[in-house]
Order: sequence, then structure tokens, then C-alpha cells
Amino acid sequence: MNNVVLMGRLTRDPELRYTQGSNMAYVRLNVAVDKNLSREKKQEMESKGQPTADFINVVAWGKLGENIAKFTSRGLRVLVTGRIQTGSYEKDGQKVYTTDVLASNVEFLDWKGGNNSASAQQPVQNQSNNQQPSQPDSYTPPIDDNFEYSADFDPTEDKRIPF
Repeated sequence: MNNVVLMGRLTRDPELRYTQGSNMAYVRLNVAVDKNLSREKKQEMESKGQPTADFINVVAWGKLGENIAKFTSRGLRVLVTGRIQTGSYEKDGQKVYTTDVLASNVEFLDWKGGNNSASAQQPVQNQSNNQQPSQPDSYTPPIDDNFEYSADFDPTEDKRIPF
């Protein structure tokens, strides 16, 4: 299984770009993810000038990339879900290998130009869904008030829940 979940801060403003030919939107991000260190170990590493975070390259395509560029900026927190993707290219006759996280979902934990403490309580989810066209922003799915549960439906009693 190839599944990645990252929470961190953007190290620079996202720059929205478009592919040549198909004109598909994409954005490249770099997310600083703090290492899980004790306070003492973190202070020790900082005093030696060693990094206390990992810097992860992330790519997001389509509407997801457009939303990231529109609603985030350097320093804001994001929660990224996706998968690892490796690749390579030639540069000056040398083969360069790459490793990126291909984002399938991004939650904005902070807002660009907004009140970050309030927005952290209500994150916005943006999911990449290349199989279906995206709905307009004003689309609201219909609610089926006539839905009936099947005869074998048995709601769980509160006393059976372990927490």
C-alpha cells in the first residue's frame, strides 16, 4: 500500500502552473514537517545547526492545485494525503532521480489572510477527483427525505460503543 499523510507548513507560496498542450493545472509545494523529537533532542539539534524538520515535495493536479494556490501561502499549515511517486529526468547528461508526494486530498488548517485560530477548527477539504468533472461551487447534492432503512437495519446502542 502506498499511502502518505503529512501535516506541516508551506515553505513558499504555491505557484500555479499549466502543462503545455493539455493545459492541465498543477502546483508544486514544499511542506516542512517537524520531526518527532523530544524537547532536549530538538534543542541539541538546533544548537548544532541541524534541521528539526523534513522538507517534503508535494505535487497537486487539477482543481485541487488551483484551490491550493488560491487559498494558501507560505507559512500556513496543511494536511496532505496522497501517495509517493518516483521519477527521473536528464540534466546536463546526468540522470536525476525524484521523489514527490502526489496529493489526492489537502485540508487547509490555516487560511491565507484569515483568522488562523478559527480556521483551524473548521478545516476545508479539497479532494482530487480526476475521474469526474468537478461540480460548480454552488452545487448542493439533493437530499432524499424519503430514504427508508432496510428491515435488517439495527442501530447500535450507546452502551455497546467502547468509548
